[in-house]
Amino acid sequence: MSGATTPGMPGLPALGDLTWTPALDRPDLLAPPVADALRAWAALDDRVGGLVAVTEIDPDHADTATLNDLHALPPEASANCVVVAGRRGDDERVAACVVTATTFADVNTRVRKLLDARKASFLPMERATSESGMEYGGITPVGLPAGWRVLVDSRFAAPGALALMGSGVRRSKLLMPGELLCAMPGVEVVDGLGVTR
Repeated sequence: MSGATTPGMPGLPALGDLTWTPALDRPDLLAPPVADALRAWAALDDRVGGLVAVTEIDPDHADTATLNDLHALPPEASANCVVVAGRRGDDERVAACVVTATTFADVNTRVRKLLDARKASFLPMERATSESGMEYGGITPVGLPAGWRVLVDSRFAAPGALALMGSGVRRSKLLMPGELLCAMPGVEVVDGLGVTR
């Protein structure tokens, strides 16, 4: 990655060939819960306005591998967000797990233990979208329901790491420094959340 920065956002490195804009300036490119959460977060952290960007994409190219190939994006910057539910008796515990595209969430071991659950599995798509207010393929850790835990792989805390993720809708993507994602209210940074294939 070069030392170039995103036009209009000098604190954010340029990424791929996409055009980035401050996310707070384009709520039309965000799912309503995401826009609300970003505004609330910006009121607590001055960095959000200048370091959280959004870009419009073709929703047919929202899949991580396709998007990365088409726009020359580094896979290690792509943050995949999967929603997992664990059970212990009648008690259900839900968590969003954010890992790099070069890894996958260790649901059956690491996530299950973190949820203190006997069993863990991916939340059905219909529930994940209806309860989050986000579109399938666009679910992001920003703006999730208050009862859900947000687990973020510690790789995003590394110096210079970026987090390219969903915006709540399939027709755009969010970008922010990984360290800012790790500092988002409610985030739990977890070592070894993502495991290599």
